[in-house]
Amino acid sequence: MVDKISLVKEKADFPRAKISSSKNGAEYARQFFEYDLTIYESFFMMMLNNSNNTVGYVKISQGGITGTLVDVRIVAKYAIDSLAVGVILVHNHPSGNLKPSKADIELTKKVNQALSYFDIKVLDHLILTEDSYYSFADDNLL
Repeated sequence: MVDKISLVKEKADFPRAKISSSKNGAEYARQFFEYDLTIYESFFMMMLNNSNNTVGYVKISQGGITGTLVDVRIVAKYAIDSLAVGVILVHNHPSGNLKPSKADIELTKKVNQALSYFDIKVLDHLILTEDSYYSFADDNLL
C-alpha cells in the first residue's frame, strides 16, 4: 500500500499541470502507468486545487488482469490529506475495452458521495487503454 502522497511539485518528472479537459487529464495520467498499462489494472487519483492545477497524485491500488480493489476510505484519506478541492479518478483496462463496467460506475458513485461530505468534487473518472481513453464526465456519468 502507498503510504505517502506524491506531491507533483516535488517530482521533476511529474510537473504541475492545469487539467482543463478529459483529453489533457488522460495525457497527464498516462505517466503513472509506465509499462503496466496493458498488463494489470491499476487505480490512481489526481488531486487538484481550485484552479484545476494538479497538487498531487497517488496510486490507490494495483490488481490483476481484470480488476483491482479500491477502498473508498483510502481514496478519501488522500483527497483530504492533500487538501484537494477536486479529484480525477483514473484506472486502466488492460483488455482494451473502454466501456465502464457496472463495478466502475458503482465505485464512481460511491467515491463521489463520500467525497461530497468534505466538499471535494469528483471532476472525472478516466479509463485508459493503450491507445485511447473514456471519460465519465464527457458521458455525463458523474
